[in-house]
Amino acid sequence: MIMTVTTLNVATLKAVKNAVIGNRTAKGHYGRDEMFVSRLVECINDPPMSPSDPEGTRTNLRIEAAHILASLSYGSPDALRMLLRLNASQALLYAVSTFKPSDSVPLKAALTRALRALAAAIADTVGPSQWGLSPTVSDLRPEAKAALDNLFQPDILDVYIPLLNDPSPQVSTAIAQLIASSVRDSTHRTKVSDWCPPGERTVETKGKRGWEKREPTKSPSRQSGWIARTLTTLLRQKDAKLQEAVLSALASLTKENEPLALRLARAPPGQEPVLSTVLSLCKSRNTDLQLAASLCATNILRAPPAPKSHLSYISPADQATAITIMHVLNRIISLDAASNPSKTKACFILYHLVTDHRLFCQLAYERNCLVQVAQLVTSITPLENTEFDEDEPESVSRLREAALTVVAAIAMFDNDIRTAVTDEFKIIPVVQASLSHQYVGVRYAACQCARALSRAVAALRTNIVDTGLGMSVFQLFMKEDEDRQVMHAASTVVCNIVTDFSPLRSTLIEQGVIARLVLLLNTHDSALRLNALWAFKNLLYKATPELKRQVMNSIGWQEVRHLFEDPDHRIREQAFHIVRHVADGVDGVDLLFSEMGGSEVLLGHLAQAIESDDDEDVVLQAVFVLANMANSAAHQRSILADSRILKCLRDCLIDAKVEIRRPAISCVLELVRQNPRSHRELHEAKIDSTLRHMCEHTLHVSASPTTLRLGGGRQMGAEDDLEVQDKARQALHWLEHNADMDV
Repeated sequence: MIMTVTTLNVATLKAVKNAVIGNRTAKGHYGRDEMFVSRLVECINDPPMSPSDPEGTRTNLRIEAAHILASLSYGSPDALRMLLRLNASQALLYAVSTFKPSDSVPLKAALTRALRALAAAIADTVGPSQWGLSPTVSDLRPEAKAALDNLFQPDILDVYIPLLNDPSPQVSTAIAQLIASSVRDSTHRTKVSDWCPPGERTVETKGKRGWEKREPTKSPSRQSGWIARTLTTLLRQKDAKLQEAVLSALASLTKENEPLALRLARAPPGQEPVLSTVLSLCKSRNTDLQLAASLCATNILRAPPAPKSHLSYISPADQATAITIMHVLNRIISLDAASNPSKTKACFILYHLVTDHRLFCQLAYERNCLVQVAQLVTSITPLENTEFDEDEPESVSRLREAALTVVAAIAMFDNDIRTAVTDEFKIIPVVQASLSHQYVGVRYAACQCARALSRAVAALRTNIVDTGLGMSVFQLFMKEDEDRQVMHAASTVVCNIVTDFSPLRSTLIEQGVIARLVLLLNTHDSALRLNALWAFKNLLYKATPELKRQVMNSIGWQEVRHLFEDPDHRIREQAFHIVRHVADGVDGVDLLFSEMGGSEVLLGHLAQAIESDDDEDVVLQAVFVLANMANSAAHQRSILADSRILKCLRDCLIDAKVEIRRPAISCVLELVRQNPRSHRELHEAKIDSTLRHMCEHTLHVSASPTTLRLGGGRQMGAEDDLEVQDKARQALHWLEHNADMDV
């Protein structure tokens, strides 16, 4: 039964505490009571007292109020909304800032834990989620973001960060947990990583005469990192709870933070790096400590960007670290005694280790990680009944999400691994069933699996069609009320199943995929707009003239022109790529010139894109469009008559990367070969002299690869690409031949 609070005393507060712990209904009831919560927040610093109260009552009131605030932070949006409105975090920060040596450890621990709980709840509302997908975007997000940003202001950091050195392990543990749970983005990560005590900052700003400012990089504190040193010192204490909190804090701070990760992975001669200590804790008998150590080691290992090529090299040390982490995670995932939350964390840590890293994905496959995860997700997914139990425990749903997420990540790059997923482990029925799960994270992870599998041509032509998985994803994609994040994942699958080699392409067109993609293109969600364009690009590859006209009319020619000028360079790149596919035949070029406002407008957009120096991918696609247009004899004169376009071509031949020079030289060659009278325009654009310069240096470049390599690549206009060299010689031959004919 929920009681009504009329007076605040230790007894009533203890009763409320016992009522709200683990009880969402009670949290909602008390959380909506503005008068009660307001008095509770005031009680943190100024508890109601009477002269007859026994000694210690003030402290006990503050402790119980802190416990209740910590409990109200989680489980009830109404309670969190009230705490934000009443600025409970500021009250807790003020209480923490006024700690005195005489304050009891229980009081300090209760207040710091309450601050940690509220900070974590606020960070969860803002996102991103630390473990899986956040079910919904809360309407509290703007208020929560302001409160979270405030927690990382320098003067606020000065309040709670020094408490890492508090003599009480309970206090330092709570502060480490606060860092671990609330640092979610790079801005906050940098602010905490760079923090140092005010006394050290004062020294840093002074030079020899007391007023000269030192270079920040010369600062002793900045070079060694106060936070890193302090957390590392705490890590060596034999307190498992504190060690777990410190490892989690280091994991949050090193995520995508290469400078800090390198500092932890290396050590001066004669010293052991922090990473070695972390890896030793991976072998603890405490599962929570193992997980925290594994996540910390993973974030240290993965802080540098993933190699783009599958031929890249993994150092023996990095491989050994990855294998150690995989061994620990495999054991937890396969252990019957391990709890669902522990297995869920193990799966997500494995995901963080391998995601977007081809070599680690292969290593995980070789180390039987995929076997363990596949067996796990199969064991918890009933296939006899296609409908999931609505009362399925959330812990099982989250575990299924985590396991499917790992399967998708490991299978993302390699066809052999995808074949194992489909044929050996037979995961497709699990994926297909999960597409209809009530939990948004499961549907999202299932779409990610379908995306990974649909990257294989063989699977797309057989398993994905035969099992009905492709159409199941498409039906999810067509739902207008689907969660935005699930829709984004489903749209990536659609991008794959509308390609020219997909048996489902014509079926999807018949069932309205074009209209659905147009709707997504017209949303305000940049990720969905980008995927819609990507799908249109794939749909138009090797498309018939009829399909090209149908797609472009559906998008709208005016809209295409707007997309050429979109602020997002990724949108512009895809828009030009779409037009590139439209222009891959004479009929398509005619269509462009007739619908894009004429040659002046079309060529103007292309020139603007090529002249932009903000993104080479946009330039590449625009040059490809121009090269395709040059294949149409009927429109070559328009290109030759545009001095701005010719200058763009010349600049590409001189300065651009080889991927851009290839279509640029192809365009020039086609113009020269088909237009004997083009010498004058190309001479005025100085393209003839550019070609001559490229060809003059060809012999030197071809004969001296060592010199070229040591010199850093192309030098003084030299052309080092054989394809570009050959076409430049051909173009120059035609140009000089045509010039002789004119004479």
